[in-house]
Amino acid sequence: MKTLHFLVIGKNQEILDALKRIIENNEGWKAEIQSDEDFCYQYIKDNTVDIVLLSSGLDDHFEQAIKEFCNGLDKEVKVIDHYGGGSGLLKNEVYSLFPNLQG
Repeated sequence: MKTLHFLVIGKNQEILDALKRIIENNEGWKAEIQSDEDFCYQYIKDNTVDIVLLSSGLDDHFEQAIKEFCNGLDKEVKVIDHYGGGSGLLKNEVYSLFPNLQG
């Protein structure tokens, strides 16, 4: 089974903590959470990241910039705009990007 590595970016620590728990409740899913936008660029370059999950509190300029950054990388990093909706919605968002993961 492929391990999916998430970088969850947002400004609300409680939401970030909840998203980390939800993500890591799935077998083979690992999450790093981050609220420091500047740190994210280097983290994505230096680490395995399959999905950048954008959570609440980020400004539009950063969201656009991080999407363009991920699209310009030599490795494939998918970006999900996720602003709530529970674990079922999150799974559907991930499975739409990685349909081969569905059992």
